[in-house]
Amino acid sequence: MLSPNIINLAYLLASVLFIFGLKGMAHPRTAVRGNLMGAIGMIIAVVVTLFSGGLEFHYIIAGIIIGSLIGSFLAMRIKMTSIPEMVAIFNGFGGGASVLVAGAAMISAMAAFTAGKAEEPNLHMKIATALSGLIGSVTFFGSYVAFGKLAEFLAVKRKLYHWQKIVKWGFAITTVLLGVYIVWQDNFLLLSWTAFIFFLLTGLVLFSKNSLLPGQQIIKVLVAAITLAASVLVVLNPGNLMYYYILIGAAALLGVMLTLPIGGADMPVVIALLNSYSGLAACATGFVINNNVLIIAGSLVGASGLILTNIMCKAMNRSLTNVLFGVLGTTEVTPDSDKFYRKVKSTSADEIAMLLETAQRVVFVPGYGMAVSQAQHAVRDLGNLLEVKYGTEVEYAVHPVAGRMPGHMNVLLAEADVPYDKLKELEEINGIISQVDVAIVVGANDVVNPMARTDPNSPIAGMPIIEVDRARTVIVIKRSLSPGFAGIPNPLFAMDNTSMFFNDGKKAFLEIIQAVKEL
Repeated sequence: MLSPNIINLAYLLASVLFIFGLKGMAHPRTAVRGNLMGAIGMIIAVVVTLFSGGLEFHYIIAGIIIGSLIGSFLAMRIKMTSIPEMVAIFNGFGGGASVLVAGAAMISAMAAFTAGKAEEPNLHMKIATALSGLIGSVTFFGSYVAFGKLAEFLAVKRKLYHWQKIVKWGFAITTVLLGVYIVWQDNFLLLSWTAFIFFLLTGLVLFSKNSLLPGQQIIKVLVAAITLAASVLVVLNPGNLMYYYILIGAAALLGVMLTLPIGGADMPVVIALLNSYSGLAACATGFVINNNVLIIAGSLVGASGLILTNIMCKAMNRSLTNVLFGVLGTTEVTPDSDKFYRKVKSTSADEIAMLLETAQRVVFVPGYGMAVSQAQHAVRDLGNLLEVKYGTEVEYAVHPVAGRMPGHMNVLLAEADVPYDKLKELEEINGIISQVDVAIVVGANDVVNPMARTDPNSPIAGMPIIEVDRARTVIVIKRSLSPGFAGIPNPLFAMDNTSMFFNDGKKAFLEIIQAVKEL
């Protein structure tokens, strides 16, 4: 067992490593070192906690083994296109852990107080427990909804794959069974029935095939009020476990109702916000168990998540309130969409190769379609080929909300070893886009849609876009004329300087590479 002084010094060292690690990750050149520093800090914090005394190691070892097996399996099987939903569910695990740890700590403290072995928990511990239960439950269930929508098995009307059915039905049924267990544990009393109703409603909503439910906004407000009331009751009477169950049940329904109507185009914002929530829940849990390193680490995650959320909102020219209570991405294609596509011109790999032969400056604009087709390596290969064969200046324009999570395109291009100095942000590329000879859009849609500038009634009106329509020639690689997440047509496809190459992203680039080599 380590002394309190050694524990606190180790926690201080871990916290410093977290801070410098986070600072290092602000720039690609120091990101690896920053990540390593953060990992070392976490190892120190975990080891010191394990040897602080009073822990049951057989449970911890069992948890490490089970968690490592699951984590290793997922790490080896996960595709890069599935990284967004993995990040979403990881956020949820952090919130769920906070709910369990804070609740267990309060139960233990109240048991010791009742037995006369300790003083009554102080006010800050009670408030922190309520906050941890509220934020943690909202985070866990909200993250599950984000995961389900990204994995395309929640709020969809089509047939599901077997694994999707297992996850969807399994999670919903487990949620309901949790409510049944609470009722049975409390001998079917009124308070336990109240908790059961919230878990039952949560499970039923998760079965819904619609993102929008009748009276949704009213239900949100009502459930939010009940959640706050339950939080107050937890603070006033922490000895009654049923108040905590009601709190996490009501917060669970609130988390589902808040996240369910949010469209796919807003998912980068949602993931960043849920990440912040998980950090705030961890910070609150740190106050519950009086753990300094958890307070600091949670604060860092919470603050950085909020900053990232703000950056995402600015990138979309939308307020956080608009994201949470508006809907973007669920509208259908308008009947007038055909008029936009009357002048669409298709092209071929050979024609694109001839264009690239004389181009002095080429910009690639990646989107989620690049991730789906795993085309990032082929994109890099074409860029390298153009530089070597023709001396072309090649750059990559990355929109902040391209893809389905913050930095999604950056991660994919980094995986393909694209030099970071060739990645251009929104403002930088728009400043020089008129000087670009050929802009090649691969899988992006809403983030290059001119309607954001030209149509004030569009769902994406005012959203900053990469203005590829101002380039001399635009090539859009896409399988079809289907809309993006916002569900609206894209006039870019039919502009005079645009040609469509209808193909799978990776296959298209391989064909273009072959055509360039044969010139």
